[in-house]
Amino acid sequence: MADLITWGDFEKVDLRAGTILEVEDFPKARKPAYQLHIDFGELGVLKSSAQITVHYKKEDLIGRQIMAVVNFPKKQIANFMSECLVTGFPDENGNIVLSSIERQVPNGTKLM
Repeated sequence: MADLITWGDFEKVDLRAGTILEVEDFPKARKPAYQLHIDFGELGVLKSSAQITVHYKKEDLIGRQIMAVVNFPKKQIANFMSECLVTGFPDENGNIVLSSIERQVPNGTKLM
């Protein structure tokens, strides 16, 4: 288990629901990845680089609701500026499986 945190520490992490609008290949990434454009409602559309090509086809991701951290600093990845961090878990081979939301919620809803 990682170090214990306080409730205040947890509240600093801004995890939001968003819907993937666009998915593009990202050939300049070091590891196979997609460029995602994600609608976070009132927060607008944010971009993210995601190494999820093993388990997901581009066309299967469009319209899918995901969870992402939206309050990390922007990160330059090759020629792309990633604005949020899509969450997931590594499978037994280290390939990412997206975190899922059981039922549709409004885009931009904060994880409580």
